[in-house]
Amino acid sequence: MTARRVTVPILYLLLIALSLFYLMPIYVMVVTSLKPLDQVTLSEMWKLPTQLDFSSYATSFEKLAPNFLNSIYLVVPATLLSAFFGAMNGYVLSKWKFKGSNTLFTLILFGMFIPYQSILIPMIQFLREVQLYNTIPGLIFIHVVYGLPITTLMFRNFYAGIPDEMIESAKIDGAGFLRIFQHIMLPLSITGFVVVAIWQFTNIWNEFLFAVTITTSDQQPIMVALQNLSGSQIVQWNVQMAGALLAALPTLLVYIFLGKYFVKGLLAGSVKG
Repeated sequence: MTARRVTVPILYLLLIALSLFYLMPIYVMVVTSLKPLDQVTLSEMWKLPTQLDFSSYATSFEKLAPNFLNSIYLVVPATLLSAFFGAMNGYVLSKWKFKGSNTLFTLILFGMFIPYQSILIPMIQFLREVQLYNTIPGLIFIHVVYGLPITTLMFRNFYAGIPDEMIESAKIDGAGFLRIFQHIMLPLSITGFVVVAIWQFTNIWNEFLFAVTITTSDQQPIMVALQNLSGSQIVQWNVQMAGALLAALPTLLVYIFLGKYFVKGLLAGSVKG
């Protein structure tokens, strides 16, 4: 008992110290974003602002607002489509076994390990041919295709935990492929959809490489616009930090409001191997 009384406080102190170390960059971002430009220096970056200045937020929001909407137009349909098609794939590969299904699943998973850089040139050529280059629908298409391997894996493992007897009973009652999916699988996979949606939303929102190579000017998502805030001559670090906080706000809110469902979904087996 004595050893436990000594160990627990030390453990908490260690965790608090690690947490503070982890939060140091966020502290610098917040403090810098609240300073006027003349107070943003390396020697004073740890100091609190002498007066609160929110002009950097107004400036960054004005510059990022159109691109913020581009990211919304991108991330919402891309997340929904990749989750839906991943659920369909997971349903087929877990409950409708057929010859070569395991091979097909392996080939789909192989897409997770293809580096983005290796397919940029043929991908851009393809998008030009189908008139989707420099468009939000083109970005949506790319993210849906690239998201299918991980969403398929998540839903396949999630649906594997649903008893096959339920499917067999539905077949006996005359339910077909789509009816079983609509009335049995979808209602049982809400937690799986939450996990996939959070995963895809975060990845698509924060993605930069596809966004900067496929889109230009007014079609660019917020992450590309955030990089452009730095400018070419003078970097307004207060505006840059304010923009970074604004750009991170949607994913932060998603984890705040849906984080507990994300943990439940993980524990329910949606990403187990």
